[in-house]
Amino acid sequence: MRLLLQQRPDGREAPRFVQLQLQPDLLGGWELLRETGQTGGRSTLRKTLYGDQPSALAALEKERDAQLKKGFQLVFAQGADAPR
Repeated sequence: MRLLLQQRPDGREAPRFVQLQLQPDLLGGWELLRETGQTGGRSTLRKTLYGDQPSALAALEKERDAQLKKGFQLVFAQGADAPR
């Protein structure tokens, strides 16, 4: 599952983005990847490991909601059970 959130451009600089990606790891757990940065510029990638899918999904939804409160907008969602 993958979500892309972006701030509305203000005309002075490129918009910032947050990409959240949830994927299984090789040991049966789940990884939440959080990439943040400025469109066309540098970005930072953080990985958090979870033991099961429900806890990883809850963390993804919590992070998504926090970014929406900061003014980011959901511009892309991919995955069969992607939260909206």
